[in-house]
Amino acid sequence: MAAALLSLSAASPATASPRVPSSQFKVQSFLQLPTLQCSFLSLCPQLPPLHILNFVLTQGNVVRLRPGYLSLFPSSASNQLRLAQRRPVVPFRVSAAASSPAASSSSSTGRFRLDNLGPQPGSRKKGKRKGRGYAAGQGGSCGFGMRGQKSRSGPGVRRGFEGGQMPLYRRIPKLRGIAGGMHAGLPKYVPVNLKDIEAAGFQEGDEVSLESLKAIGLINPSGRERKLPLKILGDGEFSLKLNIKARAFSAAAKEKLEAAGCSLTVLPGRKKWVKPSVAKNLARADEYFAKKRAAAAETEASAAE
Repeated sequence: MAAALLSLSAASPATASPRVPSSQFKVQSFLQLPTLQCSFLSLCPQLPPLHILNFVLTQGNVVRLRPGYLSLFPSSASNQLRLAQRRPVVPFRVSAAASSPAASSSSSTGRFRLDNLGPQPGSRKKGKRKGRGYAAGQGGSCGFGMRGQKSRSGPGVRRGFEGGQMPLYRRIPKLRGIAGGMHAGLPKYVPVNLKDIEAAGFQEGDEVSLESLKAIGLINPSGRERKLPLKILGDGEFSLKLNIKARAFSAAAKEKLEAAGCSLTVLPGRKKWVKPSVAKNLARADEYFAKKRAAAAETEASAAE
């Protein structure tokens, strides 16, 4: 290779240069032939320059020239230097500012290339080589311990199994109220106290309902509570005469409201859906018992006469 470099550099008219010592002739000839470097040492012009000597051979790098010989087997120091001067991996983005020559030259250094592709440091973790000898660290028992049920092949034991004794999920007491269903203990109404209605600013004769309380911002039910009805509680004193519509009233609230002269309206509950056949039977039962009550009333009236 050195002979080829010297012969081509001597034959090329573009590489004419002043005389230099014979020990530096081959290095200088190599530096003045950038096309020769691409032809002999690389098949891709974008690849970084090779470390033929103990420094990076690029055109114009004459500061660290030393007399020496060409070596096709770089030393460990040259490999370390090459890794240190390796260009970082930067995504190449085409923008309007990259149209200038300076911007294009700077952006071309950050292109993805075959020699700088690779995962980020620490993103790839080698798996454990189990059963490959004691020196591998997981060779003997492969991390499953010495004998026992959990070291055998198969699915192992089920969740919560404690070897036959009473497991933890059966030792602790059950949730209180679970017999009434999963919704036992959840609120069934949106409660409002009398003192809150008194301070809300209602006038005499106004109507108080779930919608009116929402409109003035006294309550703001969200989530599951949006579908719950209104219930009036008896905390506080009340002196206004209002028309109150709610699903339920507490005993104390009903007594105070009636004493204040309010009109109370108990709204019906949401009708539960039943199958048409069941609804038909319920209607027939209501009709039957209504006739029996009417007959009993007539009998009592005739007996009273």
